Amino acid sequence: MLACVSKYNGTCHTSHTRMTDLVAALLRYVDGSPTPYHAVRETKRLLEDAGFVELREEDRWTLKPSDRAFVVRGGTSIAAFICGQAAPHDAGFLLVGAHTDSPSLRVKPKPELLRSGYRQLSVDVYGGVLLSTWFDRDLSLAGRIVVDTDGEHGEPHLIDFERPLLRIPNLAIHLNRGVNSDGLVVNAQTHLPPILALAHSELPDFQSMLAAELERTGSGCDPERIVAWDLALYDVQRASISGYADEFIQSARLDNLASCFAAVEALANAEDPCDATRAIVLYDHEEVGSRSAQGAQSLFLRQVLERVAYASGSGAHDGFARAMARSFLISADMAHAVHPSYADKHEPSHQPVLGGGPVIKTNVNQSYATDGASAARFMQLCRSADLTPQHYVVRGDQPCGSTVGPLTAAELGLRTVDVGSPLLSMHSIREMISTADVESFQRVLDAFFD
Repeated sequence: MLACVSKYNGTCHTSHTRMTDLVAALLRYVDGSPTPYHAVRETKRLLEDAGFVELREEDRWTLKPSDRAFVVRGGTSIAAFICGQAAPHDAGFLLVGAHTDSPSLRVKPKPELLRSGYRQLSVDVYGGVLLSTWFDRDLSLAGRIVVDTDGEHGEPHLIDFERPLLRIPNLAIHLNRGVNSDGLVVNAQTHLPPILALAHSELPDFQSMLAAELERTGSGCDPERIVAWDLALYDVQRASISGYADEFIQSARLDNLASCFAAVEALANAEDPCDATRAIVLYDHEEVGSRSAQGAQSLFLRQVLERVAYASGSGAHDGFARAMARSFLISADMAHAVHPSYADKHEPSHQPVLGGGPVIKTNVNQSYATDGASAARFMQLCRSADLTPQHYVVRGDQPCGSTVGPLTAAELGLRTVDVGSPLLSMHSIREMISTADVESFQRVLDAFFD
């Protein structure tokens, strides 16, 4: 018997009924989040369903124990919290951090190209994109557009074409004979512009296309009033379950929406009362270094936590420092699973496998913030969830990636552990994780908050 999980253009995406509700909810979350703007919208929806209310940064906050609230910055980063029964300077914060962005192709401010009989869009590479995976895919367009309202600020609108619109075609092997032996070499400027239409097509200009799509969703405007956009390409293929026994999930943006979803679920389902204030922060711009007003190098989290601490009675000059000393951060980002065809790329004693449970990530050069004490605390959480964690350390002859963990730890002086679920095809347009790891990682975060 098959059960419908999600729909696209009227087509059911199915899996065996033994697939858990949690995995199905993750698939819906990822499918509904083609860009960080949409990820924040989906996160807000889940939080509001769990009784959280939105606060604005420009307003004064009045908080009391057990209050549930969230705040958004820039449309792409969000922090949410449940006020504890005790003031933070006495009980601290329990925090989970993740990021909403994924490597992608972004539309330039003047994107229209006319080349060799085709209409194309000019795009920029955002983050460490595995470029070869973007060829020959059914691509669409989503993000935020800004409409001029004759005021000081433009009016933002989310947009999603939700259908195959663009394609980056591969060059035929007959014209690139060495591609299988030498590899695909991609020039980001000349090879990546996707085809939108034939040159002679009666297609409106780009702003008129956006205006027509807004009209379809009931928010029409004059094309000339669309003054700016933050748009990304994405693959329209939905997240799916695969493997003989439904062991795997294939999807775009699992790095790092799978961690975002687990954090939101854990906080939304956390039970009262709890002395500590429990919180999550989902940052944008991790994939490009976090240097932005809402990235992990910004003051976003510090300012939110300071205001929560002050409203909860930690108003003394040393109250926030005392709160940080009692706090703990789980930096949740995906981990490199060992690839069966490239196992030599891994440090021999640290080869996480799909389905093997949460991974503790360690780097002595502080690309990860884990140390012995924070690793021990996470291992205890795993034991409480009847799990044994895996470990990842990069090979000594390879560079190590990083996360929001070290940046947040440095900014706030927080004890931090870097962890994540194992993943294959990281930064591909379509990544791969285990269904079992979705549930095991959720159990650990649930234990952390409860």
